[in-house]
Amino acid sequence: MQNNRNGYQLPRKVTIFRWIFRPIFRLFFRLISEVRIIDGGNIPDSGSYIIAINHISIIEPPFIIAFWPVAPEAVGAKEIWERKGQSLLAKFYGGIQVHRGEYDRRLFDTMVQVIESGHPLLIAPEGGRSHTPGLQPALPGVAYLVERSGASVLPVGIIGSTDDFLRQALKLKRPVLEMRIGELTKLPPVRGRGEERRRALKENADLIMIKVAELLPPGYQGVYAEGKANTSETS
Repeated sequence: MQNNRNGYQLPRKVTIFRWIFRPIFRLFFRLISEVRIIDGGNIPDSGSYIIAINHISIIEPPFIIAFWPVAPEAVGAKEIWERKGQSLLAKFYGGIQVHRGEYDRRLFDTMVQVIESGHPLLIAPEGGRSHTPGLQPALPGVAYLVERSGASVLPVGIIGSTDDFLRQALKLKRPVLEMRIGELTKLPPVRGRGEERRRALKENADLIMIKVAELLPPGYQGVYAEGKANTSETS
């Protein structure tokens, strides 16, 4: 068992799997696609932070995990653990399972421990795959996590990871798969209580996705086009 401060632990088998898995997937992506990584120098040399991404398909998490300088901890919807193939990778990698739309105190405690132990944490603020390039409204959970942990957010935009990516790759077309890395961002503090607090959390979640949208072409920006959040309070 690999021990970290604040109680967060990684089983040795997870560490070994990551050591083997990441270079294999780097090779895989380079063979089937034209990989482009833009502004990789924005990635901190060390320390913890939240990696916030757009999430169109199953491609983005393994793509980021494969090419990130260190192996990030990763949050995934519980549905992943119910799908053959994906469930094995998620289990062996040591992914953190989240139930969308539900508050789970133990889950948030785990994610805070990850950040306090010095690991970057990969999360999709939309809460699931969009299946189309346009960004969907962010769920407020990511802002709550930032508030509890005090972590900064590193926005990352992925281009080319549409549902037809693998189909093009299998036809040997070598589609472009691009990772654009933004600047580390500190969110405003959350003030107030009740409705005021909920609104502030939603605004911070939207701010994260606006930062992601700024890295993406117009066709990918969805409800965050033109640098604003065209979302409802109930999103």
